[in-house]
Amino acid sequence: MKTKKILKTAAIILLTILIILAGYIIYLYASYHRIEDNKKLEVETVSENDKEGDTLSAEKKYSALTYNIGFGAYTPEYSFFMDGGKYSWAKSKESAKETVTGAGELVASLDPDFALIQEIDLDATRTYHLDEYSILKKVIPAYNCVFAQNYDSAFLFYPFTQPHGKSKAGLALFSRYPVTDSLRRSFPVSTSFTKFFDLDRCYSISRVPVDNGKELVIFELHMSAYGNSDAVREGQISMLREDMQKEYEAGNYVICGGDFNHDLKVTEEDEKNQETESWAYPFPREELPKHFSFCLDQFSTEEKKNIWNSARNADSPYVPGETYTVTLDGFIISDNVECMKYENVNTGYSYSDHDPVYMEFQLKK
Repeated sequence: MKTKKILKTAAIILLTILIILAGYIIYLYASYHRIEDNKKLEVETVSENDKEGDTLSAEKKYSALTYNIGFGAYTPEYSFFMDGGKYSWAKSKESAKETVTGAGELVASLDPDFALIQEIDLDATRTYHLDEYSILKKVIPAYNCVFAQNYDSAFLFYPFTQPHGKSKAGLALFSRYPVTDSLRRSFPVSTSFTKFFDLDRCYSISRVPVDNGKELVIFELHMSAYGNSDAVREGQISMLREDMQKEYEAGNYVICGGDFNHDLKVTEEDEKNQETESWAYPFPREELPKHFSFCLDQFSTEEKKNIWNSARNADSPYVPGETYTVTLDGFIISDNVECMKYENVNTGYSYSDHDPVYMEFQLKK
C-alpha cells in the first residue's frame, strides 16, 4: 500500500513537470517573433549637434569606431554561460552601469565622427532592466543617434540557478553628421530550436550626405555567433554582399563595420597553414563584392599578428597571455574610401569581452 502511494506521488510529480515543460515550450514558440525586415528607423537629432545642411566632403579626414560593449557585463573576471562560462547575468546593476559608462567614456575619449556600438540592452533580465542606450547618450551626448533593435526574446529559463530571462537589445550608430535615412535589415537566422538562444540578427543601413551629391552609406552589423550553421553564415554574407554592392553601383561610398563573428585576421588560405580554433571561422574574402575589402587587409599576414585582437574567449575570466583571443570586429570599405589609419584599441578588455576598433578615412573624389 505504501509502495503504491509512493509510486502515485512520483507519477503526479512527473506529470506536473511534463505539463510545466510542455507549457513552457508552447510559450517559447507562441511568443517567438522576428522583427520586421526593411523597417525604417528613427533618427534622433541632438540639438547642440544639429548640423543641418552640413555634409561630408571628399578628401577630408574622418574617423569611425566599432565596439561591441557586451551588454555591460564583461568585466575581465566575467565568464558567460553560453560560452561555457559561469554567469548568465551581469554582476550587479551597479556593475553593469559602471561598465557601460566606462565603455561610453572610452568612446568619447577617442572622439570618432561615427561610433558603431553593439550589444546595448534596453530592457533585459541579465542587466537588471537597465536602459543602457540612455546611459550611452548621456556619456557621449553630441551625436545624432539611430538604434536598431535585434533582440526581443521570450523568458529563457536557463540556467536554472539564474535564468537568463527576457532580453531586449540592439545596436546603435552615433553620428556627428546628419543621418537622412536609416533602415533595419533582418539577417537570415536559424529556424531550428537554437533560434531561442541566438539574437534576431540584423544590420542597419544609414545614409549621410556628401557635398558632391553622393552619400556615405554606413552598414552596422552584428552577425550570428561563429558556432552557427554554414547555411546561416552563407545566407547572412550573401545578403550583406548584395546590399553593399547595390549602394556602390549607385555611386555611393560604403563603410561596413561591427562584430562579424568571424576571425578577420585569418583568411581561408592562412587557415591551412596555421592552427586556429575550430569555431573561429575565417571570413571568406572571395564572398566580398568586387571593389570591397577589409581595412585589416592592408596589413601583411605577419603585420596582422602584431595587431591586438579585438575579442577574448568568454569561457573563463581573462588571463593575459593565456586566454584565447581573436579579431572579430572591424570594417569593410568600398574602393572609393581610403583607410588612412587603423587600430585595434588595447584596453585589456576592461569594459567588454571586445575592444574597440578605430579607423580614420577619407572619401575619394
